[in-house]
Amino acid sequence: MRKMADPYVLAWISVFVTTLLALCGVVSKRRKVNGISSSRTMSVTSVSAVDGECRSADGCDTDVIIVGAGVAGSALAHTLGKDGRRVHVIERDLSEPDRIVGELLQPGGYLKLIELGLEDCVEEIDAQQVFGYALFKDGKRTRLSYPLENFHSDVSGRSFHNGRFIQRMREKAASLPNVRLEQGVVTSLLEEKGTIRGVQYKTKDGRELTAFAPLTIVCDGCFSNLRRSLCNPQVDVPSCFVGLVLENCCLPYANHGHVILADPSPILFYPISSTEIRCLVDVPGQKVPSIANGEMANNLKTVVAPQVPPEIYDSFVAAVDKGNIRTMPNRSMPASPYPTPGALLMGDAFNMRHPLTGGGMTVALSDIVVLRDLLKPLRDLNDAPTLCKYLESFYTLRKPVASTINTLAGALYKVFCASPDQARKEMRQACFDYLSLGGVFSTGPISLLSGLNPRPLSLVLHFFAVAIYGVGRLLLPFPSPKQIWIGARLISGASGIIFPIIKAEGVRQMFFPATVPAYYRRAPPAN
Repeated sequence: MRKMADPYVLAWISVFVTTLLALCGVVSKRRKVNGISSSRTMSVTSVSAVDGECRSADGCDTDVIIVGAGVAGSALAHTLGKDGRRVHVIERDLSEPDRIVGELLQPGGYLKLIELGLEDCVEEIDAQQVFGYALFKDGKRTRLSYPLENFHSDVSGRSFHNGRFIQRMREKAASLPNVRLEQGVVTSLLEEKGTIRGVQYKTKDGRELTAFAPLTIVCDGCFSNLRRSLCNPQVDVPSCFVGLVLENCCLPYANHGHVILADPSPILFYPISSTEIRCLVDVPGQKVPSIANGEMANNLKTVVAPQVPPEIYDSFVAAVDKGNIRTMPNRSMPASPYPTPGALLMGDAFNMRHPLTGGGMTVALSDIVVLRDLLKPLRDLNDAPTLCKYLESFYTLRKPVASTINTLAGALYKVFCASPDQARKEMRQACFDYLSLGGVFSTGPISLLSGLNPRPLSLVLHFFAVAIYGVGRLLLPFPSPKQIWIGARLISGASGIIFPIIKAEGVRQMFFPATVPAYYRRAPPAN
């Protein structure tokens, strides 16, 4: 243990110095962002004064409008409805969604589901328990179990059909008498003197209507057409997923997610029902081979199939031959909100990360718990400026969970991708070998990934421990000048991976939230 202590100290010194530099960069960036305003008006419609403030005393019947009824919108509607709020949910399409992502809920997310009283939404949909991951590289494999020893036996990850899960949550929300679900397309937010008063939307039968409420929460997903008026979206598309469903086959490790460190990028397998296995093949960049002319099927058979575990090779080829191949761009977007009176962003409309680690739903559910606790002591939401200032604390209080999962997703994806660069190869191998050591070297990172230990500092320490472990492997027993050079580039490359992600997340909010004034905001007194 003493041998590992020195690298940890070195890593922390490196992190501390670079953190100070990044903090200076963040301050200057915020000054630049203050000048951005033109994009905010693209999805906002100005309105003149309306009759009433959309509160019971003024005759309105809605406290909160929620745009979108996906995972975040449905869970939020039920949560606020259960607290007595009158909620109007407007969803583009209330039929069951059919997606190839949003199918794996980490244990930390399941705990949030329990906290929100929604744990029964994973019942009766053939959801499968997930107890950890199996990692494969160059014919070697290692199993990483979630640290669930101190939890009830029911606590684990869950994997399922995304659409079934969402329909269960919509049904649960709609069962409350004060929650109204309506199918319609929200075309713009309604603004009056800088305050969002409601939304303009088109109903299923083509009528154009307006709805008003003291608070509008936008949860319209990764393709949001409203986010530009509420944040500074910096969307990156590092890769695409190619999705398949394998039928009636068994994974090498039952009830585990499987990650193959393939060339050029990872391949994922996990169960979504008792008879189906989801396969997601990551394709770097924004272009994928054509499905229509058979180029995609040929690529999957000749390039991808030889790299999958032999136990599922035949099922993989059969799934390709069946032809139900889907694609989905993988987006990442740091949270960069404009605090706006009367409105708030949630879910993928607000913040996205690479789906490699399956952390999106965990972040969304955690955000809902934070928002619920902030709104619970408030009886009146009508004072929009005061409410907006109070809810600024939401952006800081969500950071431990959100920034840990976001940073881990971005960093792991870059480490797990193959590269011709020797230093990157060494980092990838070091990561696999580090996780294979077992003990704290596997339980530490997997507890971060699972959402059970959302500590940003622990994440950074483990990340640099991997890098230093890789350097140690290079330099022992006798270092050569070439190995020393590769080791130096490995540390430099690791810093180049994680520090830009941390900077985008916000150094101060991520590591020193108690120094942010909004952290201490108190609920405004009741009128």
